[in-house]
Amino acid sequence: MSDRHTMPELMGENDVVDLLVRQHAIIRDLFDEVEESATGAARADAFERLVRMLAVHETAEEEVVHPYARLKIEDGDEVVGDRLAEEREAKQMLADLEKLGIDHPGFSAHLQILRAAVLAHARAEERYEFAQLRARTSVAERRAMAAGVKAAEALAPTHPHPGTESMVMNLLFGPPLAIVDRTRDVIRQAMRGQGG
Repeated sequence: MSDRHTMPELMGENDVVDLLVRQHAIIRDLFDEVEESATGAARADAFERLVRMLAVHETAEEEVVHPYARLKIEDGDEVVGDRLAEEREAKQMLADLEKLGIDHPGFSAHLQILRAAVLAHARAEERYEFAQLRARTSVAERRAMAAGVKAAEALAPTHPHPGTESMVMNLLFGPPLAIVDRTRDVIRQAMRGQGG
């Protein structure tokens, strides 16, 4: 895997809210990159990075942030339940878009729908979940969560798997799915390197 997948610029982020908000900005930039890429290879590369970023980001939120938010924020169960429903819908759209492929005539239209859903979800997280987390947790708690998010992302699947939004499902199926995904990623990279 190339260094661009590890997001080294985020490794120094020690506050979970700052880390996740910066990841939201990277996701917005990746959507722009996919939309602006004119060539098939450039668009495929940008889309692959977007898929990976969304998959690992959502898995880390589901494993680390949402369970803590349920306990700490006002109306935590309701707020987190709404975010999980949004994540499930976005994962399904992303999986469908990945199956469709960048060369499909409907790719751009479906990408716009996904983008709108993902960005609305990010705004809702920042407004209803992250703002309360910052207000109701200590610096030490947010640092511990940031470390947890980074660890979860290192083991997260790199493709969407709708239906694994709960912490239990992520912990049961996440590592095996991550191995399958990473193997598939390596094979795709090797095939591309050979011109296939």
